Amino acid sequence: MKKRTLLAGLMAATLGLPALADGHEPVKVGFIYVGPIGDGGWTYEHHQGLLAVEEHFGDKVETVFQESVPEGADSERAMTQMALQGADIIFTTSFGYMDPTINVAGKFPDVKFEHATGYKRADNVSTYSARFYEGRAVQGHIAGRMTETNKIGYIASFPIPEVIRGINASYIHAKKANPDVEMSVIWVYTWFDPAKEADAAKALIDNGVDVVLQHTDSTAPQAAAAEAGVISFGQASDMAEYAPLPRVSSIIDNWAPYYIARVQAVMDGTWESTDTWDGIAPGMVEIGEITDAVPADVKAEALALRDAIASGEYHTFTGPLNKQDGSAWLADGETADDGTLAGMGFYVEGITGEIPN
Repeated sequence: MKKRTLLAGLMAATLGLPALADGHEPVKVGFIYVGPIGDGGWTYEHHQGLLAVEEHFGDKVETVFQESVPEGADSERAMTQMALQGADIIFTTSFGYMDPTINVAGKFPDVKFEHATGYKRADNVSTYSARFYEGRAVQGHIAGRMTETNKIGYIASFPIPEVIRGINASYIHAKKANPDVEMSVIWVYTWFDPAKEADAAKALIDNGVDVVLQHTDSTAPQAAAAEAGVISFGQASDMAEYAPLPRVSSIIDNWAPYYIARVQAVMDGTWESTDTWDGIAPGMVEIGEITDAVPADVKAEALALRDAIASGEYHTFTGPLNKQDGSAWLADGETADDGTLAGMGFYVEGITGEIPN
């Protein structure tokens, strides 16, 4: 476990003095990460949120984190250890931490828990996520306009609603931009495994794909795309070291304002169990720089789509849309409700292949 303990806390422990001038102990804030903080993507951005908490609160907080924690029993042990070490609030930052978070929270009712991308809550457990699918709609539009083979590929992690939403949003908007588009999906059953991610990218490229999208956390697909001379998108973080080619834009997860607000609520004694699902409009989802590799007219279209989503003028899932089997889903002008999106377990019409069980 890696810890960040500030000088005030160390002096208090050594000398028996209050940690802060006002007599209050620092709020101890914990983070459990599914990948390494240097992954350049998902975990990197969550860790940027931790650093923002430190910068914002100074010696009013003490932070602790553990990286590369597998989902399952290992994560339950890590959360338990943090709680036993005196954490006041623990952010558990991967979908597979959901049941472990609930289990540990039941044993530590005075500790606040915040679970990312899950749906199970308790009196001391909040849930939070971002509407990543809004950003993927913008990526899909760029992909549809830039493909020359009319084949785009998607590297998917696990068959959960969050990932399925992203695949559908990307395909819908690629298809709107280019009616001849076909999408291939490869499931890798991991959030972070550079070797598997690279192999998936290479398999897609060997099949004629010239635009690679992903819902996995490493930069390995961008490296494979660069080698093959095809384009890709940054995932969760800007991954700007790959600009201008092959990475043409990115989805950036901006967790810092949420983390600061939730830690402040603990300090104020106003923390309550809530469910947060924010997107482009509040700034939790950002569109990274669209590079000069993208034609000016395509860039303008993508930014217009981003702005329409942000203003509420346009909803990413707007009918007419059918399900993969051809059955009607959304009528012309009808938009999807959050309940359907939260539990999405189907492809839209036009995507080939099956969603794994």
